[in-house]
Amino acid sequence: MSIARIKGFADMFPPDSDQFTRIENTARQVFGRYGFVELRTPLLEFTELFCRSIGEETDVVQKEMYTFPDRKGRSLTLRPEATAGVMRAYIESGLTNREPVSRLFTTGPMFRYERPQKGRMRQFHQINCECLGSHSPMADAELVSMLLRFLSDLGLTDLTLKINSLGCSECRPKFKAALLEYLAGVDKDALCPDCARRVETNPLRVLDCKQPGCRAITDNAPKLIDYNCPECRAHFDTVLELLQGQGLSFELDHRLVRGLDYYCRTTFEVVSGSIGAQAAVAGGGRYDGLVKSLGGPDVPGVGFACGMERLALMMGEGSGQAADFYLVAMDAQSRAQGWQLAQKLRDAGLTGEMNFSEGGFKSLMRQAGKSGAGHCLIIGPDEAAQGTVVVKNLESGEQCSVPQSGVLQFLQTGTNND
Repeated sequence: MSIARIKGFADMFPPDSDQFTRIENTARQVFGRYGFVELRTPLLEFTELFCRSIGEETDVVQKEMYTFPDRKGRSLTLRPEATAGVMRAYIESGLTNREPVSRLFTTGPMFRYERPQKGRMRQFHQINCECLGSHSPMADAELVSMLLRFLSDLGLTDLTLKINSLGCSECRPKFKAALLEYLAGVDKDALCPDCARRVETNPLRVLDCKQPGCRAITDNAPKLIDYNCPECRAHFDTVLELLQGQGLSFELDHRLVRGLDYYCRTTFEVVSGSIGAQAAVAGGGRYDGLVKSLGGPDVPGVGFACGMERLALMMGEGSGQAADFYLVAMDAQSRAQGWQLAQKLRDAGLTGEMNFSEGGFKSLMRQAGKSGAGHCLIIGPDEAAQGTVVVKNLESGEQCSVPQSGVLQFLQTGTNND
């Protein structure tokens, strides 16, 4: 009996793996132009890191983490998100003392135990960007602008940028008090079970609940932006002005919140209308207190995360780059010549494969057709004796005989002057 894969974990073959490669390569190209460098962090961290960074009362920590003891009884967790590990590495490496502003990005798998669904698996993949060391609203606007440029370079459309301001530790308590006063006057039984709990533990999260009943209850709730102090409002206005100056459109979303105290000021989300109900494909914001909460210095930060499965869904079923050739060799002598020719073509930068075993001509040509290659190179006993190759265009069906020494030039230019 064979062993099946674990529910919520996926094997990834082309064209899906090709999509992920394209996403990662595009991220490296775009982020590199903004001065971001790639950081690779471990998949496994001490559980305390996520409890302190994400929060004990969050759904992630309460319900979704893969946590287990090691042989010494220490509690370890497969990372459910990337930012905590980046902050730990940033502090532990001493980057805070070596550069005024650090621009870091990561890619890789995350793990959450939740119901698998379209665009979300128990092992899923994210791209994260973190800019650490700047209080400037320019850092916020640049990060948002970079995110939108990245999504545009992937060819994605039907996107909406939503943005809000969370205020700071001086002005947000006033909003929280007003929100609690508002929630005290609603029927708690009309709230979903999660929100009924959040009223006591994390009231801001009630605002972003997706349940229709909870959304109806909070339609007239106080708005964060109305409680921003002058400094926070000036910061937010500058961010919006910078985005408008770039010709970027956005929607103010008063429901867009982060429930933890170290999140402040700018928060944003990019949603898509092309994968069913509007779904977030990226989100982020400013977290000026996070580094300090994890034992580091009081360093400001702003960042975002992108779900790669969601991005791949939006990109559709594109395939990777088509192969240049499929080489069909009919007998032992032909395969020996064909093998050498294939290596020469690959050395020149072309891509392709060949058959290693004997088979009927029709069967081998079917393999060539399924390969997706542009041309089929055919070497039989006659071609092997003459040092030639039959080159067949697999799209048009046209074919001609070309000396083996001229195959490379023919595939590159369509002509043969050998």
